[in-house]
Amino acid sequence: MTHSTTIVPILAGGGTRLPAHVGILQGLQELGIGFQHVVGVSGGSIVSSLYATGKSVDELKELTLHVDFQQFRGQSIISLIRSGGLSNGHVFEHWLDDQLGGVTFQDLALDLHIVATDVASSQPVIFNRANTPDLKVAKAVRFSISIPLIFSFQHFDDHVLVDGSILSEDALHRDWSGDNTPVICFRMRSSQKHTQISSNSLIPIKDYLSMLIRTFMTTISREYINEAFWHSTIIVDTKHFSPVEFNLSETDKLTLYDMGYQTTLQYVPQKVWEDEEQHPVVNQTTG
Repeated sequence: MTHSTTIVPILAGGGTRLPAHVGILQGLQELGIGFQHVVGVSGGSIVSSLYATGKSVDELKELTLHVDFQQFRGQSIISLIRSGGLSNGHVFEHWLDDQLGGVTFQDLALDLHIVATDVASSQPVIFNRANTPDLKVAKAVRFSISIPLIFSFQHFDDHVLVDGSILSEDALHRDWSGDNTPVICFRMRSSQKHTQISSNSLIPIKDYLSMLIRTFMTTISREYINEAFWHSTIIVDTKHFSPVEFNLSETDKLTLYDMGYQTTLQYVPQKVWEDEEQHPVVNQTTG
């Protein structure tokens, strides 16, 4: 039997755990898994967009190990009241656009698909070469990383956009390539970490919001996986690292990288090759 070596990887969620996604790409590269299409959701959209511009895995590893996530974290209660998030996300968007060289979707060699959520309809909004060729990739990524309460809602056409990771599974398991290339969705799962509020805090509401956001995003990451999608899903267990860890150390980031890397090496061969006779990795469409 001829083994398939082409998939459509979906880098789903992750928040600030970007090194884990880089580890996934490193694992796919070492396994000889190729792809023309890549899908990015939330934190996964950052890594997938950088990769789609031609950055190597080594470059991505270096970048994600040393970027200071704290520079993107807002603390404005006024911004939260006015636009639904502690940060408007402008600093992040400008940083990413600089890293990407200001590219639009039509400039990319790879077919990149960025997914955000329209809170008005609870439906996915997909940004790619076909739908939004002239849109800056950094803008689409900003839409996809709009973690509720951290980054403000974003408006695009008639949509009100938030983080793509709050979508149901069937929104991601579709025929992204248009030619039935099998998809593998990489999702991250974490456990709840106990957090104490400092009794000396002058503004305890920020601490309460931080715990609420952490709990919300951790709960999403532990969502039950529909049996229909199990054979095209790989879970990266990130232990206590939540999607909103803005103060990760370099050691933490290396640990996350290794989690993504080792999980890919262990499970991708099973998903793509070893189980293909009994459980072929096929596309599940949304109807």
